[in-house]
Amino acid sequence: MKLFFPKPYADFVARLRVSCGFLMVAAFAWFSHPDARALVRGLPVSLIGLALRAWAAGHLAKDRALASSGPYAYTRNPLYLGTLLVAAGLAIASRSAGLGALFSAVFVCIYLPAIQLEQQHLRSLFPEYAAYAARVPALLPRMTPAADQPRAFEWPLYVKNREYQAAAGFLAGALFLLWKALR
Repeated sequence: MKLFFPKPYADFVARLRVSCGFLMVAAFAWFSHPDARALVRGLPVSLIGLALRAWAAGHLAKDRALASSGPYAYTRNPLYLGTLLVAAGLAIASRSAGLGALFSAVFVCIYLPAIQLEQQHLRSLFPEYAAYAARVPALLPRMTPAADQPRAFEWPLYVKNREYQAAAGFLAGALFLLWKALR
């Protein structure tokens, strides 16, 4: 992925990710208009994204080893791709094109610069990152794995990376949509 966000901008928006998340939750609560059909279409998309995030978290030993196994053999950023799928599914389930546009804008303006910052960080930590990046696409996955060394999913990494927080957030969002659809 070529750098197209100036570093000062990327540094600035990286600090906004959490507070932006709270604003997104508020927009989600206000503008969602789910019904049963939308829930049946959207929630499975979110579940796929959540499963991808969980799989990735079980292969990610942050700053200790370059993750290249599991989903990292298909895409360098499975956590972000999973986040995108969770958001897309929730937007579908919410029946709000505006929320879909907002989620897309936040992804482009905040998450893509964060991906670029992480790439710079990984290049400085791991000399083998350049070769890995040449084989594995940044976001959209390849069809076949490009794993150097297969490594099994590790539950302790899933827990250490606190991925259960994403599952809890999804559950809260799904229950909120269900409640809103039933009222």
